[in-house]
Amino acid sequence: ARCPAMDWQVLTRELSLYLESQVRVGLFGSGVGLSLVLGFGVAYACYYLSSIAKKPQLVASNDRFCRFLEEHCPVVTETYYPTIWCWEGRVQTLLRPFITSRPQVQYRNELIKTADGGQISLDWFDNNGSLYYPDASTRPTVLLLPGLTGTSKESYILHMIHQSGTLGYRCVVFNNRGIAGEELLTPRTYCAANTEDLEAVIHHVHSLHPSAPFMAAGVSMGGMLLLNYLGKAGRDTPLMAAAIFSAGWNVFESVESLEKPLNWLLFNYYLTTCLQSSISRHRQMLEELFDMDLVMKARTVREFDKQFTSVMFGYPTIDDYYEDASPCRKLKSVGIPVLCLNSVDDVFSPGHAIPVEAAKQNANVALVLTSCGGHIGFLEGIWPRKCTYMDRVFKQFVQAVFEHGEKILSV
Repeated sequence: ARCPAMDWQVLTRELSLYLESQVRVGLFGSGVGLSLVLGFGVAYACYYLSSIAKKPQLVASNDRFCRFLEEHCPVVTETYYPTIWCWEGRVQTLLRPFITSRPQVQYRNELIKTADGGQISLDWFDNNGSLYYPDASTRPTVLLLPGLTGTSKESYILHMIHQSGTLGYRCVVFNNRGIAGEELLTPRTYCAANTEDLEAVIHHVHSLHPSAPFMAAGVSMGGMLLLNYLGKAGRDTPLMAAAIFSAGWNVFESVESLEKPLNWLLFNYYLTTCLQSSISRHRQMLEELFDMDLVMKARTVREFDKQFTSVMFGYPTIDDYYEDASPCRKLKSVGIPVLCLNSVDDVFSPGHAIPVEAAKQNANVALVLTSCGGHIGFLEGIWPRKCTYMDRVFKQFVQAVFEHGEKILSV
């Protein structure tokens, strides 16, 4: 994207003449500082409009899917204007949890049992006051999957529920084992590759409301888990469609990016401590199978996964786990419409690892790639407290599927 009818040479010459004249006047008492600020502002605005604010790249091989998105989810074809003072990927990633608001949501908690004797915590937003869908049996339902150590309390989940609530839909949040306050009943937590718990949750939710339209949305690791499930299930799923946000497509590339010195300092070490904190409460249960002292010495996500996650789920090596956890290897088998939003400056999911060519081979898949946005960032507006670009994509796509889905469900 470029500034409309912009001629850089003319702009530069006129700006130089303007500043020159102001400096001459300034010698006699006028404010040179204001002129310099104005000049810098003009230059920055032009840089922002020419290099930062861009339309996302829409990757989809199916013309029908593209037309569906253009008509019913137009946000994916419009220019994304990142927050003008906060567009760099790392900064967006760091600031979003602190700067975005947290809508109030009243949950109803449900604990369901699993085949191995464990339990899963589900947080329901029933939306019984829905004016558009007063009949609970047919009220559209959105299953939400948070990120690696996230729960139903994450701001991005609360915003998704708020967006869904205004449309009259019901939401249920799938909290991974052991991180939402419930006890571990067996020495097992979760990972991005094992879809058994997600399969149990999808079956449970669908059995409660078999006549309700049903779709899912996953964020970060939640998106990876959802993609891995869809790659395994193909068309054999009660889900109509799915939305994926900031998924790590290739785990090898993700951990390598996160191990670069600056990224380790800003993200990797903190994320590792979050993982350790999430299991420390269950130490007595987990010590039956793991050397917890060794697990707690991990200083990177890779070290944690090597000592804990890959061992828990029976992988011979960490490379075997990472290969199985990478959704890029299963994209060709996805059998329902899926919209995936990524930013190419996401250090958790590097742009070069996004499977653009594989997506073109599956008519059910559409990728939306922004040049800025970071990891679950996508901030926009001067003071980005409320709705993000990601929230708008979520709202429009969910509404499109539930209200116009017949146009793509036969793809």
